[in-house]
Amino acid sequence: MLDPAIAARLKRDASGLVAAIAQQYDTGEVLMLGWMDEEALHRTLTTGRCTYWSRSRQEYWVKGDTSGHHQRVKSVALDCDGDALVVKVDQVGAACHTGDRTCFDADVLLKEQ
Repeated sequence: MLDPAIAARLKRDASGLVAAIAQQYDTGEVLMLGWMDEEALHRTLTTGRCTYWSRSRQEYWVKGDTSGHHQRVKSVALDCDGDALVVKVDQVGAACHTGDRTCFDADVLLKEQ
């Protein structure tokens, strides 16, 4: 069970979820966006491995259990509004389900000039 003090600070969407941004802890590289409810956040905080809620499958999943591309949690921070998390991780292998290192490198809308 998630610490009630933490749970009270969460501002969930209509489905009870909070956005969780996974970021490589040592480089700052943004890896992916997943969704967590209280149970997923509790599991993430207590196991040291990222657990997300799959909106499409309606079930929990631990990053890397199927692919082997684990996320080892280094820190977790809640934003000022309580509606988003940044999970700093040590990413082993690809973060994206497509096999790419990050979910944010395939469709760049604006490049640095």
